[in-house]
Amino acid sequence: MTATRYVTPLREGGSLPGLVEADDLGTYVVKFSGAGQGVKALVAEVVAGGIGRALGLRVPELVVVDLDPVVARSEPDWEVQELLARSGGPNLGMDFLPGSLGFDPVAHTVDPDEAARIVWFDAFVENVDRTWRNPNLLRWHRELWCIDHGACLYFHHSWARAAAVVGRAYDASDHVLRPSTTTAARTAADAELAPRVTRELLEEVVAEVPVEWLDDPSFGSPDEARAAYVEHLSARVADRTWAP
Repeated sequence: MTATRYVTPLREGGSLPGLVEADDLGTYVVKFSGAGQGVKALVAEVVAGGIGRALGLRVPELVVVDLDPVVARSEPDWEVQELLARSGGPNLGMDFLPGSLGFDPVAHTVDPDEAARIVWFDAFVENVDRTWRNPNLLRWHRELWCIDHGACLYFHHSWARAAAVVGRAYDASDHVLRPSTTTAARTAADAELAPRVTRELLEEVVAEVPVEWLDDPSFGSPDEARAAYVEHLSARVADRTWAP
């Protein structure tokens, strides 16, 4: 789909995402390819978000939004202008949840089983960004939604070391939902979710990543990059010494 109007910046995020209308009449929170985090953050959004949705977690629908830099001409903020000008082509859109509220661990309670599934998912994709300081969770229609997975897949920032960290332990001590879980719930989550992360699922999810975001010097082609993601994540789910 194609962006038709840039509505407003969302300054809560360090990458300066923006609210954008598209030609399907939908409104999306868009993370831009020209942002400082680079396209690997967008790859992580697609792969981790796709896995989360496949596991039954509430992750807003993710789409690819094509942006014509001409949209930047009507934007008065020079910082936003520069960002849009650098972000021509495919960008990552997340379905906008109007009226949603940020999760407050003091005010909101979470079912232990649901909390355990989210902790397991975050451990699998190595999400370092679901802490008390920055939960990256929304409450919408009284349900919990997981957002912002650009900090996942830590391994892809150093492919030379990726094979050595397949079983890297996940420190859940600072995870905002860990106090809401129980040992029994975490054990049940591992037994339930691990078998669902199949090679076929990973191939389907990784196939959703736009080819433009897979121009990695570590690989000879985007297909090699896709295969590397599938191999690493397949090995990680088979290892499971990291499971919280």
